Amino acid sequence: MRNAALMAILGMLLATVLAHPFIGVLLWNWISFMNPHRLAYGIASELPWAAMVFGATLVGCVMAREWPLPPMNANTILILALMLCFTATSAVALGEPVAVWEKWERSMKILLGLLVTAGMLKTRQRLHALIWVMVISLGYYGVRGGIFALLTGGSYRVWGPPQTMITDNNHLAAALLISLPLMNYLRLQSAHRQVRIGLGIAMGLTLLAVVASYSRGALLGLAAVLLVLWVISARKILVGAGLALCLTGVVAFMPDRWSERMSGISSYQADDSASERLVLWGISWRLALDRPLVGAGFTGPYTRNVVDRVAPGGPARAVHSIWFELLGEHGFPSFIIWVSLSVLGLVQAWRLMRLAHGHPELAWAGDLGRMGLVAITAYLVSGSFLSLSYWDFYWTLLVVLAAAQMLALRARAPAPAPRGWRANALAAG
Repeated sequence: MRNAALMAILGMLLATVLAHPFIGVLLWNWISFMNPHRLAYGIASELPWAAMVFGATLVGCVMAREWPLPPMNANTILILALMLCFTATSAVALGEPVAVWEKWERSMKILLGLLVTAGMLKTRQRLHALIWVMVISLGYYGVRGGIFALLTGGSYRVWGPPQTMITDNNHLAAALLISLPLMNYLRLQSAHRQVRIGLGIAMGLTLLAVVASYSRGALLGLAAVLLVLWVISARKILVGAGLALCLTGVVAFMPDRWSERMSGISSYQADDSASERLVLWGISWRLALDRPLVGAGFTGPYTRNVVDRVAPGGPARAVHSIWFELLGEHGFPSFIIWVSLSVLGLVQAWRLMRLAHGHPELAWAGDLGRMGLVAITAYLVSGSFLSLSYWDFYWTLLVVLAAAQMLALRARAPAPAPRGWRANALAAG
């Protein structure tokens, strides 16, 4: 039943994309973030839905004569530079060629999709619609995970959808943590009380799901998120009290085994998992020093003979750090470009807050800037302990902030002076 329903829904939406290509952008992002086909069985779970939607979107753009050309700004230039760097490092990668080029192909599809998305975000309504898709895609797992935690008393870990980038409980927790500020943005911007209440409940359940994931990295990310929320808040006493009360209630709900696991944060020297991560980070650092311009290439830190170049017998597995994964696989030039994308996102989020100051019509931009700042912080802190360097959801958030800044600047720009007969008519009046 689930298989047939998904086939029918996606089939109808694919037909709609040909007439309305921006629906294709929304649909492509929904499939990429939520992976609804992984919740079905049979042929629906195996079909290349993302590729089909992307192709239909391009055809729709031709039919509608709406060319998805990305604006030439700092964000898109950095994305193009990253594509070139990834191609160069893959050409000289040390890992197995098949695995290297598979990961290259997956990354190129994501980055190309980002450029198309950037080219289609031309209005605030489209921007708002994409944020809704992002929130629904991850919010589904947050609400479901929160309900599961309530029903089980937090005794079991919350996991993500199978065969996706957020299957692991740690990855899911970081993803949900990044989606929380976007949920709050929609709550702040909604004109309907019922929607605001619904989003508030969804935020509470998602917060519970983050904690019930038993992820220590996500707990550190949550602490950073709460700190940033408090710093940027205008009513620090009220917000601080509310955040403390909410967090205390969630933590008090969790069983003793959760507290025992979280206590490992303060005693990481005695924790085997934490100690191994330090070893993995050291190996990635040495791989970057061994080939500073290109690194080991995609899958390098995962490959036995590659790791043996710098650490004979050392662990060859996931690096568990966005910073060291990118650095070890691609070297310093790619790392600088990749970091610059996040720095640019922080700058754009801050600028949105400044552009909205004193302009009530741009309140949406101010709210998005504040919540974008929190979301980026969540990714950078939580991701320090996870292999999420190439996560499409985060990169899409950066594209959203760049598009929002463009729209806010356009709204703040003075109207052009009338010319010709319009100017004469105004002067005569």
